Amino acid sequence: MINSEITLRPATPDDVSVLFFLIQALAEYEKLSHAVTGSAEALRQHLFNPQPYVEAIIAETQGKAVGFALFFHNYSTFLTQPGIYLEDLFVLPEYRRQGIGKALIKYLAQLAIERDCGRLEWSVLDWNEPAISFYRRMGAAILPDWRICRVTGEAIASIANTEMSDF
Repeated sequence: MINSEITLRPATPDDVSVLFFLIQALAEYEKLSHAVTGSAEALRQHLFNPQPYVEAIIAETQGKAVGFALFFHNYSTFLTQPGIYLEDLFVLPEYRRQGIGKALIKYLAQLAIERDCGRLEWSVLDWNEPAISFYRRMGAAILPDWRICRVTGEAIASIANTEMSDF
């Protein structure tokens, strides 16, 4: 069932606290609350500085923010086109199965076309079968041959300060 009362819009500075709340709710859902070490103020800076790192879409129903999509541009060297990378998509549990997630992805697909992007992509946790099924129904391919590589915190500094001969 698609909720006809859904409003999607770009986040504004006034949305930062509710957006950060939704990010914390996502982390709780993914059993990763301990990994949220950032702040609403850092999020505000990254969304709204003169050269923003990310963008966000807020999903509202009856004036309440119930979901979001946070994304940024990436680039495909093979396509020689920009893309959109969806970092996070989340809808509060009590608002799921109302078409809000579909509406957010549709919004991003339309934005990708508008911005002449060659792809729209994201990652999904391997245990999240409801999300995997949802994405497949929408036509997404789950790429079995790719793995995410991640370096964070002190490991970034370690690489940055390592002599080339030590690799």
